[in-house]
Amino acid sequence: MLDPGSLYSYEGERPALTEPPLVVALSGFVDAGAAVRQTVEHLLDVCRHEVVATFDVDQLHDYRARRPTMTFGGQDWLEVEEPRLRLLRVFDEEGSSLLLLSGPEPDVQWERFCAAVWRIVDELGVGLVTVVSAAPTAVPHTRPSGVTAAASRPELLEGYRTWDLQAQVPGHASALLHLRGSQAGRDVLSVLAHVPHYLAGSDYPDAAAVLVRTLSGATGVAVDVQALQEAAATTRVEVDRQVTESPEAAAVVTALEEQYDASGDEGRGTGAASAYLPTGDEIAEQFEQFLAKREEDPGPQ
Repeated sequence: MLDPGSLYSYEGERPALTEPPLVVALSGFVDAGAAVRQTVEHLLDVCRHEVVATFDVDQLHDYRARRPTMTFGGQDWLEVEEPRLRLLRVFDEEGSSLLLLSGPEPDVQWERFCAAVWRIVDELGVGLVTVVSAAPTAVPHTRPSGVTAAASRPELLEGYRTWDLQAQVPGHASALLHLRGSQAGRDVLSVLAHVPHYLAGSDYPDAAAVLVRTLSGATGVAVDVQALQEAAATTRVEVDRQVTESPEAAAVVTALEEQYDASGDEGRGTGAASAYLPTGDEIAEQFEQFLAKREEDPGPQ
């Protein structure tokens, strides 16, 4: 393996930090409802932040698979939306901070990328690493979104719901990062937001709000989610309108509501770190449909 350290470079001097939490939020694959993308955008909109390090995207990105948008001005090319994979330090109003690794999931060199991230963890003395993602599940939009979690140690799962099942799903860089960290005995927590399967292809800010609240609890960095809550309310009104206009859609939502409610408090919990847990067959079916749709229409990533 080539030196992982050549994949990234620090902006100026390496900061001296004391066990900062690291959040890994890679977009482009397991990001139903664009919840991960919206989470990153919200953090950068409402929090002061600075760049700590940048990755050499040219070594990790397949431009032919995910072509960047370029602007032509009539007589000449004007600009290109370059993919950026960066490590940022994000501050709350009290001065507490977390590290945020965000950008497109690498297309290639996953093992080298993971080795680079864990090297940064060592260089900066990172404490807990939290990986976020979002997946389509059989839950209705009329009920609170939730999350489930996986972790390298049982103690890290206190307060979270877990799947309690075994399943095989397509691999992704975030999951490999978690796996390699867990195998090395590191503290790593993965948090998965639940998105109604029928809204997985649209922006679903409710799931992003849940992710932000969950990250605040995991890292101790307080982030206001009012803007996401307002966006979620607007989305809810629009989806309700569309559902009332379609008897078929209304029947699906009603069935999901009955299934969700029948699980009771034990099944759905009351906090952002709990959720109704679909069956393994439901998870596999909705996840496969989501991935198939992404392959047919990948859209911007």
